[in-house]
Parts: sequence; C-alpha cells; structure tokens
Amino acid sequence: MKKLLLSTVLSAVTMLSPTAVDAADYVIDTKGAHAFVNFKIKHLGYSWLHGRFNTFDGTFSYDAKNPDASKIMVNIDTTSLDSNHAERDKHLRGKDFLNVDKFSTATFKSTSIKFSDEDSGNVTGDFTLHGVTKTITFEIDKVGEGKDPWGGYRVGFEGETSLKLADYGIDYNLGPASTHVDIGLFIEGIRQ
Repeated sequence: MKKLLLSTVLSAVTMLSPTAVDAADYVIDTKGAHAFVNFKIKHLGYSWLHGRFNTFDGTFSYDAKNPDASKIMVNIDTTSLDSNHAERDKHLRGKDFLNVDKFSTATFKSTSIKFSDEDSGNVTGDFTLHGVTKTITFEIDKVGEGKDPWGGYRVGFEGETSLKLADYGIDYNLGPASTHVDIGLFIEGIRQ
C-alpha cells in the first residue's frame, strides 16, 4: 500500500512538474536564414545607420505551458559585422570599435525569463561584448509557433534593447546623438 501511494504521489508530481513533456530544445535556424541579429545607431543625429551580424548561432529551450523556465544562449561572430559599406565595416571592426582581432565573439546567456502573458515578457542575462560582460534586460515578443512544411516544429521570438557603448569600453566619439546602439534579435528555432 505504501509503495502504491508513493508511486501515485510521484506520478502526480511528475505530471505537475514544469519540466514535463512539453519542454523542448530548439536550435536557432541560421542555416535557413530565418534568424537575424541587427543593429542601428544614429549617424550624427540626422539618420540611422543599420547593420547586422551575418554569422551567429544559438540554442534555446521553451515550454508554452511554463515559459518562465525558458533559456537562451547566442554566440555572435563580431567579424561578420555588415553595414553594407566595406570601408565603414573595416573601421567598425577595428580598434576604435569592436576590435575583432582581440574580441571576435559576443555572447548572450539568459539568467531569467519572465513572461507577462503568453506572448510577451522580459529576458535578463549576461551579455559580453568587447571583452566586457554586463547584465541586460530586454523585452521579447513571441511571433508564433507550429509545424513547418518539412515535418518539424518551430517557434519564433523577437526582442530589442539599447546598449550604451561606453559601458562596453567603446568610447570613440561619434557625437552626443550616437552614444547608444540598438540591438535586435529575431529568431526562429527548430525543435530538436
């Protein structure tokens, strides 16, 4: 009787556990170009300079029934910076900015995710850029999820944040309108 009772209690705990059956691991779909890491910064306060990082990868876990248990890890190859202008890209990759010869990778690893509803929330984590790690928080929105035409299952999210360049040891004077860069992460993950 005690074994039966213990078995019943353990089964009930397992069914209520946040790590139950629906939790899944995803790989960010960079091979199919269904994910982007973009940036923009004001140019002299008159317009926006847009760019992206062409090479990155990452993984995340997500459970729609317990979204606050989600996690994400992204690695960005800073040498892949692309602002659609070769000379400017050379300068941005150089010592005045990203210094990619010394700091060729930027990373983000979440430490907590809190959803305010089923489609939006905040992600907090450690972001390393230019050899400096800071804790950042940014809003995310779930774009959607479901089966794909190839027999897989996908879920997509987007989020943006603004970073103060000086916080990461990048102090090249671009003028008072250009002290912050906006970073956008737009991802589609393939369930593994």
